[in-house]
Amino acid sequence: FDNLIIEQLDVTDHARIDALAAQYAGTPIDVLLNNAGISGGGDNQLFGRLNYEPFDLVMQTNVVGPLKLAEAFVEHVAQSREKKIITVSSSQGSLNQVRVGMLYFYRASKAALNMVMVNLAKELKPRDIVVAMVAPGATDTDFMEGVKIPLGKPEDRVRGMIEVIDNLDIEKTGSFTEYSGEELPW
Repeated sequence: FDNLIIEQLDVTDHARIDALAAQYAGTPIDVLLNNAGISGGGDNQLFGRLNYEPFDLVMQTNVVGPLKLAEAFVEHVAQSREKKIITVSSSQGSLNQVRVGMLYFYRASKAALNMVMVNLAKELKPRDIVVAMVAPGATDTDFMEGVKIPLGKPEDRVRGMIEVIDNLDIEKTGSFTEYSGEELPW
């Protein structure tokens, strides 16, 4: 991919986000892909023993960071051909998917992220900018280390998410879709 630029940054560093947007001023961005996420630690999220200290960092990373990136780079995206702001979310952010109580901070952050992005989709639709959330499902990465459920191969999940992203258009703005193409319920 000769037109692919990957920048690594701390999404809680708003000054760095603004500097990066300035660095690329005038550069169209077809797909702004937000892929920030921390869990907050499973042991910190046990009801009756909740450790609230990491909650703010989870929200800053998982919700505020992607919103700040979208805000900083919206004009770059508006200048592009594809005009897509895509955020990697999780089925854990679906209120309809909750079967057992767990991961209070992480789930709350992904639900909040989804609401922020749906709100942004409504605001940017008149500018023909597609805003959507994609979910990779349970994937064999260090994020899922120790989880005792079947995990998908990263390359398969990424391939699926790319296909979903490629097929997004303005009519699907605000959608929340699994890597398989299945739309996730809220």
